[in-house]
Amino acid sequence: MNIQDVPIAKTGMLIRRPVGDVFEAFVNPAITSRFWFTNGSGRLEAGKQVRWDWEMYGHSVDVDVKAIEPNQRILIKWGPPSARTTVEWLFTSRADNTTMVSITNSGFAGDGNEVVRQALDSVGGFSLVLCGAKALLEHNLLLNLIADRYPDGH
Repeated sequence: MNIQDVPIAKTGMLIRRPVGDVFEAFVNPAITSRFWFTNGSGRLEAGKQVRWDWEMYGHSVDVDVKAIEPNQRILIKWGPPSARTTVEWLFTSRADNTTMVSITNSGFAGDGNEVVRQALDSVGGFSLVLCGAKALLEHNLLLNLIADRYPDGH
């Protein structure tokens, strides 16, 4: 497959909570682990490296935190050394005390088919993460979306 432009994965979701609450849910692993990964080695801080674990899949990833703009933006690099991508979260506070969260994942590498597969997987995965965050933050519900995505293992 020959592609002209490398795909960029984008998704977003309105979360009916103040921006401070939503931002905190993504930088604080004690909260994030309730809707995404099972364990995080530390809070996201610019210049820091943390490790995220998905224990149910026996998978971990090192995350390099490139930028943190409180209540506005998170920028990371993650993935295996040969295939690291960039993920950016943008948090937009709205007048009605809700927050729009946009996630962009870019920098996919490989042949055309592999790049398209990675981008599609990223959109699906980050959409599940946003839905899980929304359910937790708005209704205090744990949907187990990530664990239930591959009930027989990844």
